[in-house]
Amino acid sequence: MYRPAPTPRLRHFTVLAVLVIAGVLGAACSGSARDEPSDAMVANQVAPAPARETTAGFAGAEAKRMATADAVASPAPPAQAQQPGPRGTDSVTASMIIRNGYVSIQVDSLEIAVAAVRAMATRLGGYIGNVSTNTGEYQVRSSTIEVKIPSARFEEAMATLTPIGKVEQSNSTAEDVGEEFVDMTARMQNARRLEERLVMLLTTRTGKLEDVLAVERELARVREEIERFEGRLRFLRSRVAMSTLSVTVHEAAPLVSSNPGTSVIGEAVKAMWRNFVTFVAAVIASLGVVVPVGAILGLAAWWWRRRRRPPATV
Repeated sequence: MYRPAPTPRLRHFTVLAVLVIAGVLGAACSGSARDEPSDAMVANQVAPAPARETTAGFAGAEAKRMATADAVASPAPPAQAQQPGPRGTDSVTASMIIRNGYVSIQVDSLEIAVAAVRAMATRLGGYIGNVSTNTGEYQVRSSTIEVKIPSARFEEAMATLTPIGKVEQSNSTAEDVGEEFVDMTARMQNARRLEERLVMLLTTRTGKLEDVLAVERELARVREEIERFEGRLRFLRSRVAMSTLSVTVHEAAPLVSSNPGTSVIGEAVKAMWRNFVTFVAAVIASLGVVVPVGAILGLAAWWWRRRRRPPATV
């Protein structure tokens, strides 16, 4: 069959069409190669894919809303309370110890001893609390001083009191309040969560006036409990931070007298004079009996002699 030879114009058109088709096929191949993810990209995108599918659409929005509502209704406790570290609840509990002490010291001079105790308190970073002094005429001169010092220097304070005088009595006590501190902290956290829920209930819900007033009364009660818990925690922290040391200093009692401020010789002279006055008073009091009786006896003797005298003869 005879076929006419293609003209140059037809050949040029054919070559151009082949080049265009080749370019389109090459671009499609390169695009598919770019769109095909590698193994590393697939591994990195495996985890986020379910999240995009879950949050997509109405179901994802509803699930997110429910998760937010659950988080508001029951918020997660602090990380420190769930997994306490080295400086968590255990370390706080171990250090919550209240230390108190009492020391009785016999001194030569009351004023010098009181000044030494005050200087010791200032040197150790403490302060003087209550002070009671007895300097009566018939009392042993003494003074009781309440010293507040840091708990870390409690033992140093006990040792510092020895040079002041003769230590007659010394004792110290330690009270562990760590369990009470942890319990109060947990109660306060629960009360704060309840307070947040009540506040949210007041701001998001509307209802009858009686219901609103009931929620407000409950909120006031919860806040009162929170304040009481906070006050107790502050008290425990202050008692743990500062120890109490009660120091009693007194002078020596007199050796020759059972009562301070008296003299044995002076008391003997007083007793002698008292006995003399008592004797004179007794003599004077007895004259009220002796004088009448003596007068009666004298008259009786005079009458008896006169009667036994013989009559005179003429």
